[in-house]
Amino acid sequence: MTALRWLKSLNSSEQVAFLFVLLFGALMLTSIGSFLFSLKKRGDDDEAWWAGWQRFRHELNMVWVFASLFWAAWVSGPVGATLLFGVLSFLALREFITLLHTRRGDHRSLLLAFFFILPLQYVLVGTRHFDIFSVLIPVYGFLAIPVVSALADDPARFLERNAKIQWGIMVCVYGLSHAPALLLLEFPGYQGRGAFLLFFLVMVVGSGQIAQYLATRMLRRRPVARRISRSFSMRAWWIGVLAAAVVGTLLYWITPFKAGQALVMSFIAAGAGSFGALVMKALKRDAGVHYWGNRSSITGAVGLLDRIAVMCFAAPVFFHSVRWYFKLPL
Repeated sequence: MTALRWLKSLNSSEQVAFLFVLLFGALMLTSIGSFLFSLKKRGDDDEAWWAGWQRFRHELNMVWVFASLFWAAWVSGPVGATLLFGVLSFLALREFITLLHTRRGDHRSLLLAFFFILPLQYVLVGTRHFDIFSVLIPVYGFLAIPVVSALADDPARFLERNAKIQWGIMVCVYGLSHAPALLLLEFPGYQGRGAFLLFFLVMVVGSGQIAQYLATRMLRRRPVARRISRSFSMRAWWIGVLAAAVVGTLLYWITPFKAGQALVMSFIAAGAGSFGALVMKALKRDAGVHYWGNRSSITGAVGLLDRIAVMCFAAPVFFHSVRWYFKLPL
C-alpha cells in the first residue's frame, strides 16, 4: 500500500517515466538472462532447440523495437505519436496490398488510400476530431474507393478488388489509428496519463495471447476452424481472455477504471484481439501465404502485420467501448 500511495503522489509525467523504467528494466534483465542462457552448451545436433532459440531472440528483438516506439511516441507528444503510428499503418497497408492481386484500374484507389485517406485519418486523430475520425473510413472511405475504381473503367472482379482494398484500409489504418487515439483521450481527473491507457491495452492483449498460446500447447486441440487455424480452440480462447481479465484487474490502478470496470474492459479487448488474429489467418489462407510480408520487405521483419494484427482489432473495440461507457465527449 505504501508503494501504491507513493506512485499516486507522483505527477503524470513522473508516473509515465517510472512506467518506462520498469518496462525497459524488465527487457534488459530478460535480454541478459537470455544471453547467459545461450552460453550453456548444447549438442550440435539439437536443431529444434536452436530453431526455438532463434525464434525467441527474434521475438525479443521485436519487443524491444515496439517498446522503443512506445517510448518515442510518448516523448514526441501527440504530433510525434500520430506520425509514428501513421508510418506503421503505411508499412502494414503496404504489406497487405503487396500480397493481393491488383490491376491497373486499382492504381487510383490505392493512391487515394495511401496518400489521402491514411494521412487524413491521422491528422484527425492528432487534432482530436474524434467525431469525424470515427466515420471517415467506414463511411466516406468505404464509398469513395469504389467510386474512384469505377472511374478507372475496369469491371473485372470489381467487387473482389474493392473489397480487398477496403479491408486493408479498415484493418491497417482505421484499426491501428485507435492506438494513438487512446493517448489523446481525456478523462476527468486523468489528464496527461493516456500512455497508461495504451500500456494497459498492450499488456492485457499481450497477456491474453501468451496465455492462449500456452493453453493451446498444453491442452488437447479441438480447433473450431480447422482449415483456417489448427491451433485456435474455444477452450484456449477462454483461458486467454480470462487470463487477460485477471491482468487487467491487477493493473486497474494505472487507469481511470475501477477494478470491476478494468476486468470487463480487459475481457472485451482481449477477446476482440484474439478473434482478430483468427480473421487475419483466414485472410492469409485466402492469399496463400504464411506471413504478411517477407524478409526482403521494407519493414525489415517477417510480417509486420502479423505482429500488430491483434492490436488492429483490439484497439478500436477498446477505444469505443471506453468512450461509450464513460460517455466521453467527441
